Amino acid sequence: MAATISLCMIVRNEEKVLARCLESVRGCVDEIIIVDTGSSDGTKEIAARFTDKIYDFEWIDDFSAARNYSFEQATGDYLLWLDADDVLLPADAEALLRFKAERLADCDVVMLRYNTAFDELGRPTFFFYRERLIRRTLPHRWVGRVHEVVTHGGTVVYADIAVTHKSVKTVYGDRNLRIYEKQIADGETLSPRELFYYGRELYYHGRYDDAQRVLVSFLGTGKGFLENCIDACLLLSYCRRAAGDDAGEARALCESFLYDVPRADVCCELGGLFMRRAEYRTAIHWFTQATLCPRGDRSGGFVNEDAYGFIPYLQLCVCYDRLGEREAAAHYNRLAGEIRPESPIALHNRQYFASIDRA
Repeated sequence: MAATISLCMIVRNEEKVLARCLESVRGCVDEIIIVDTGSSDGTKEIAARFTDKIYDFEWIDDFSAARNYSFEQATGDYLLWLDADDVLLPADAEALLRFKAERLADCDVVMLRYNTAFDELGRPTFFFYRERLIRRTLPHRWVGRVHEVVTHGGTVVYADIAVTHKSVKTVYGDRNLRIYEKQIADGETLSPRELFYYGRELYYHGRYDDAQRVLVSFLGTGKGFLENCIDACLLLSYCRRAAGDDAGEARALCESFLYDVPRADVCCELGGLFMRRAEYRTAIHWFTQATLCPRGDRSGGFVNEDAYGFIPYLQLCVCYDRLGEREAAAHYNRLAGEIRPESPIALHNRQYFASIDRA
């Protein structure tokens, strides 16, 4: 007998996207749990078209509390969680059904890819993996008021299935920042993970000096997740770039090499720094290095696919063009175009080189 899946969601004012999400996944799950944290629109009425298991939970500025409550209502063998603006594309829904029938019962925790950014043709360019399916009887707990994470025991497997993020929001709000600052005002000590995400929120809101202070504090704990440490170095470099501090930007980027082998996005940022300084040969070195960096798709970190080919190829095109080396420039633009044939930039560059050839 196939394992059963309970979909557990927390929602609030999601009438624009909830039906799309539930329609995409309803054929894959055996139970749908909806926990509403205070909707004032038609969210609950939409949910009622898919399930009668709708619960109210008073919002207390704590995503983990709400997610734990949703998990506690489930009765299936496995717990699946989604946000309202997520969907399973048809191919991924079919893949989940096959996995459920053939493999799921032998797994404790299943990691699924999370696609969050896309190119002109809708192909994913930015993704990371998250625990999406957890055996209900396995010890587990959501932790963190915001940017929450589920802790668990058991063995972890990766499945070739993706959740696709399709946000309709146009403004990045300050809710997460407010929650962190309330924690601090209440005397709570932020964990290393919370320090990282607090620093990132400060950066997103343009508070660059505060972001640097918090990110440096996070790195100083020596207890951060490796991928978060590398991302913290990137964020520090962005803050210092905003201040016009080239040397500080370079130091932050190079500090990431203390944690692991160079990452493509770090190399691209170093290339961009030297390109802005018109030091094109040095920029070429770093953009070339980006194309040689090994991919670590299952490292637990964020993966920007464009940084491993499309972006450095385009920038190599620009660098060689500014050095007057047109043949090399056109070559790298062709490589960029092979990765993203519909890219307006690559198409524009192709026309540019064609006009030079005609002249």
